[in-house]
Amino acid sequence: MTIVGFIGIALCAIAKLLGLLKVFKDLLPHLQASWSRRNQRKIPESIQFTLTKFEKIWIVDCSILEALFQKLESLKDAPQGKLAGKIGTVIDLKNLLPVEIWFCDNPRTADTKFEADILNLVTPNTLLLLDRGFYHFNFWLQLIAKNVNFITRLKKGAAIHVEQVFTDSFSLRDRLIRLGYGTNKTPFITLRLVEIRSGKTWHSYLTSVLDPTVIPPYVVADLYRRRWRIEDAFNTVKRLLGLSYLWTGSVNGVQLQIWGTWLFYAVLVDLGDAVADELSLPFDSISLEMIYRGLYHFYVAHQKGKATDPIKYFASPENQDLGIVKRQRKPNIGLIFDF
Repeated sequence: MTIVGFIGIALCAIAKLLGLLKVFKDLLPHLQASWSRRNQRKIPESIQFTLTKFEKIWIVDCSILEALFQKLESLKDAPQGKLAGKIGTVIDLKNLLPVEIWFCDNPRTADTKFEADILNLVTPNTLLLLDRGFYHFNFWLQLIAKNVNFITRLKKGAAIHVEQVFTDSFSLRDRLIRLGYGTNKTPFITLRLVEIRSGKTWHSYLTSVLDPTVIPPYVVADLYRRRWRIEDAFNTVKRLLGLSYLWTGSVNGVQLQIWGTWLFYAVLVDLGDAVADELSLPFDSISLEMIYRGLYHFYVAHQKGKATDPIKYFASPENQDLGIVKRQRKPNIGLIFDF
């Protein structure tokens, strides 16, 4: 093949990638708007309260992509267990829709390598829920300078200097603390440390929101507990939607699969929320997995002329055997909080 041919193939691949990326980016605002129009149901109180103080609550985390699927002839010579790369992801806690996805082809890239992308994305009056992979004082100070706040976890063994005590009781400690050593790598930073006892265990949370009346301590803990929703999203795109199986070793091919899978995820979340709205149920009551698996049954019914609207189909009483609505679990009476 000539160099012109190679260039033509490369340009074609880039065009496909940019096209799919554009569809993903163009669709997200429409899905956000759809959620806002339909959502008259109650959202969790901690989120509802926090959104009176902040415009957005975003979860930020990274995930390493799985090993390349080596059953393809084109990948037979790839090193065994070669990982495809790493993605940085931002999810909107309010509606669980993706906000932004970044890709790096080096799976060993530290989470902190995505800091510049995050700083370029966030806008003032945003609250971020950060994994401890972003435990970086200079990054935190840059966020604060942009009027962006965050909640994260305190690292074990961190040296703290208490500056002010708000609450100190048997089950709750809420204090203003100073971290750092005043060096370029670890400059001084003043944060709020919220510690809540659950049984015999203390759970510690750091936040740049220094005023307890803006975000009370139990709201801090409940919001951070909900950071796990991004792990649910990773699990859905990898295990349910197939991102665990990467079918090509090329960077463009991997990115096409990433954008396509997250695009499907966003549409699936939107469909699940629409079904929840039709049934007047919280979104958490709906199983995205069973919605996904039920699409086949809807397709068959549609082909037979028995269904035209997937929302009406999944909400219909005669189709509840599809398991769209999750079974209620018995509450654990012994636990008041689950942090």
